Amino acid sequence: MQGESSSMTSKRKLIGRLVPCRCFRGEEEIVSVLDYSHCGLQQVPKEVFNFERTLEELYLDANQIEELPKQLFNCQALRKLSIPDNDLSSLPTSIASLVNLRELDISKNGIQDFPENIKCCKCLTIIEASVNPVSKLPDGFTQLLNLTQLYLNDAFLEFLPANFGRLVKLRILELRENHLKTLPKSMHKLTQLERLDLGNNEFSELPEVLEQIQNLKELWMDNNSLQVLPGSIGKLKQLVYLDVSKNRIETVDLDISGCEGLEDLLLSSNMLQQLPDSIGLLKRLTTLKVDDNQLTILPNAIGNLSLLEEFDCSCNELESLPSTIGYLHNLRTLAVDENFLPELPREIGSCKNVTVMSLRSNKLEFLPDEIGQMQKLRVLNLSDNRLKNLPFTFTKLKELAALWLSDNQSKALIPLQTEAHPETKQRVLTNYMFPQQPRSDEDFQSDSDSFNPTLWEEQRQQRMTVAFEFEDKKEEEENPGKVKVSTAGFILGFTQYGQGSQTELGLSFNVRFLLCARGNWDRTTVPPLLF
Repeated sequence: MQGESSSMTSKRKLIGRLVPCRCFRGEEEIVSVLDYSHCGLQQVPKEVFNFERTLEELYLDANQIEELPKQLFNCQALRKLSIPDNDLSSLPTSIASLVNLRELDISKNGIQDFPENIKCCKCLTIIEASVNPVSKLPDGFTQLLNLTQLYLNDAFLEFLPANFGRLVKLRILELRENHLKTLPKSMHKLTQLERLDLGNNEFSELPEVLEQIQNLKELWMDNNSLQVLPGSIGKLKQLVYLDVSKNRIETVDLDISGCEGLEDLLLSSNMLQQLPDSIGLLKRLTTLKVDDNQLTILPNAIGNLSLLEEFDCSCNELESLPSTIGYLHNLRTLAVDENFLPELPREIGSCKNVTVMSLRSNKLEFLPDEIGQMQKLRVLNLSDNRLKNLPFTFTKLKELAALWLSDNQSKALIPLQTEAHPETKQRVLTNYMFPQQPRSDEDFQSDSDSFNPTLWEEQRQQRMTVAFEFEDKKEEEENPGKVKVSTAGFILGFTQYGQGSQTELGLSFNVRFLLCARGNWDRTTVPPLLF
């Protein structure tokens, strides 16, 4: 206990011996807060009742309490009752006695319903009752007119009371992971509602009543069965955050542009084939996620999102990026993995604030020189493409800390060396991972699926030990050529240098090819060098 003194009463000494209990006192004879959280209790301690006149906050979190004694409800000064993560199966009707109760947390129990006379707790402002098998709310629940926050996530609700709209002071309503299909029309009265979470329910369309909740700022409708994002969503002028990911949305209405305050738009994992041009009118957008769809093209209007900081369009069917992407001067993160891009627009170099860019699993054969202008770039993923080299302008990327060129690359940043392109004579950068080759379906296996212990041991016995010997130039001239050793599905090859000096970036080494990264190189031949 805190603040123990020599003038402590016998009652205080008694509480002081309850080591797990932490009591916070005001004046000497008043105990207003008791905390018995995580004490392994199976029932409410009787000592609590010694302070029924003064007790305002009681914490019984994470115990094994199965029922609440009637005497507890004589603590009529109680303002906050917290009993989450216990073994309660019901909430007794005696709770009606707690007329001054403002906050009630009964989450993570086995409570199946609320008593009708919960309506007597008229001072309640916050109820947290998530993770309980609650299947319905009594009509009396809608008489809690001072309720501002209601959390009923992960329950068994199939509908809300018809007069749910009486809770006009609600600001936060979370009903995630239930079985809701509709919302009562009376919810248009919830004019103060700012956050509404309806994720993981069974909605097949956006409830019409939502367009009337004009002050809504955050809306979660992810993991439902929506097929269309209707134009009515554009009536929510104050909306800042919208998550409709993991639905079956095929079209986004043009009128989404009406959400003029929108900052975060999540459309991931749907069935979109295109985005409306009007998306470019969402001038305040900072996060746009359209990954895991069926997009074949992005509208040029994307370039109008001048405040965009995060853009994810991975796992689509894009064959190009619009040149207007260069106007995204505030972009910090760009993900375009698993598309069909053969090249990047030169304008990408104008995205000078990008720090993370992932272009994994595309068909890139070269990168524009302008990529060297992205001097804040720290992480760049180019694995599983068809690149033959890197532009020499990469030497300007002084902040680059991780460059991924292979799916099984062991180091985040590997050394690069300067060579001359055999045709253009232009200086380029390369290393042992170039040129990349497209992976075949048979290559795309997990190591656990393809690993055969018996075969591996047989091959281990047959493997050659390749020694990297650094002889003088005279011996090298006498023994020019390449050595290639096929080992357990990988190709290990190296070229002994002949005449001439090599300009290298990072670690200097005399072996051009060290390891064939599975999925990027041909398994039977060492790919030709671009030197």
